[in-house]
Amino acid sequence: MKKQPSSPQNAARYPVGFAPRTSIEQVEEGHEFAPKFGSDGLVACITSDAGSGEVLMLGYMNKEALEKTIITGEAHYWSRSREVIWHKGATSGLVQEVVEMRVDDDQDAIWLRVKVSGSGASCHVGYRSCFYRKVPIAAERANSDALMFVEHDKQFDPVEVYGDAPNPTIL
Repeated sequence: MKKQPSSPQNAARYPVGFAPRTSIEQVEEGHEFAPKFGSDGLVACITSDAGSGEVLMLGYMNKEALEKTIITGEAHYWSRSREVIWHKGATSGLVQEVVEMRVDDDQDAIWLRVKVSGSGASCHVGYRSCFYRKVPIAAERANSDALMFVEHDKQFDPVEVYGDAPNPTIL
């Protein structure tokens, strides 16, 4: 995906149109991008590192976030907790440059392959991936049912990066 600068003029030059969903054949086998947003107006988005393939995060996009991602070549998401469009890295500097965007068979999930600037971390807690803990299954549970850390070193200090900003995690 060729990165284009973000600006109102750019949005006019590179408009994003989503096709209407007219048939199963069109959605599953056609060439038209016809994303299916849920009743909440969101589509799930898995984001992975373009080099290693490591899953970095699961986010959600509304129509505007998806359009901004396509137009700018940088990942934008819809924050369900803050209820705002979120340009990944705008505060932390850990911008996700989209290398490739894919859509699944029925066009209700997006997959971004990205390069992350800075330390390469994607998690607001400071780890590289938001999936930094493992849930013990089957025989592993005999020893403990506690979550197991698979990442032990944070890539950055969240307090230094975010300061007094409210934590996006909602209980």
